Amino acid sequence: MNIYVGNLSFGLSEQELRDAFAAFGDVTSVKILLDRETGRPRGFGFVEMPNQSEGQAAITNLNGKELDGRPVRVNEARPRERR
Repeated sequence: MNIYVGNLSFGLSEQELRDAFAAFGDVTSVKILLDRETGRPRGFGFVEMPNQSEGQAAITNLNGKELDGRPVRVNEARPRERR
């Protein structure tokens, strides 16, 4: 299950994000997207969890929860649209 995580603090690391989701099950990958020009975080990322029910539990429990001082927005990622 691919999960979108928005409103991330710019100081939050991928490891901290992984740890938050790992409380609900296995985490395959974590990626916080960076701005191409500045290299700074863009404030959102994606977490991949192989088990659907664990992913849903993470979404339910982490949506609106504060991570590094900011309430994060967590939901199932939509497929990428073609440009």
